[in-house]
Amino acid sequence: MPVLVAYNDSPQGEAAFFAALNEAERRSEGIVVLVLTPAPDDAPVPSHLAQLISTAGRAVDIAFRSDSLDVADAILDHAERIGACMIVLGSKKRSPIGKFILGSTTQRVLLDSPVPVLVVKGGLNEG
Repeated sequence: MPVLVAYNDSPQGEAAFFAALNEAERRSEGIVVLVLTPAPDDAPVPSHLAQLISTAGRAVDIAFRSDSLDVADAILDHAERIGACMIVLGSKKRSPIGKFILGSTTQRVLLDSPVPVLVVKGGLNEG
C-alpha cells in the first residue's frame, strides 16, 4: 500500500514530497506522486520534480491529475485507486476569509479521506 503525495511545484509541494519519502521509508512502502497540474499520464515529469526524484534514491511512481477533476477529488480518487495507506500534502497559511471564499482542498481531503492524512508546511523539509 503506497504513500500518495499530492505534488505541485511550490515549497509546499517539495515539503510534501520529502515528508512522503520519509513516511514511505518508515512504513517500508512505495511512493506515488500525483502531480496536481493537469496533464496526460504520458506527459514528461516536470523538471523540478525530476530533480527531487533523482535525490530520492528510490523508485517513485508518477501520475497526473485529470483536468476533469478538482484537486481534492483527484487526490481522494487516486488514493482509492492505488490503495494508498496514507496521503501527504503540503499546505500554506490562509486567512479565514480566503478559506471561506476559495474553499480548502486540504480540509476536504482531511474530512473525506478513508486513510490517514499528513499535512506539512512548505519550507520546513530537511531533505
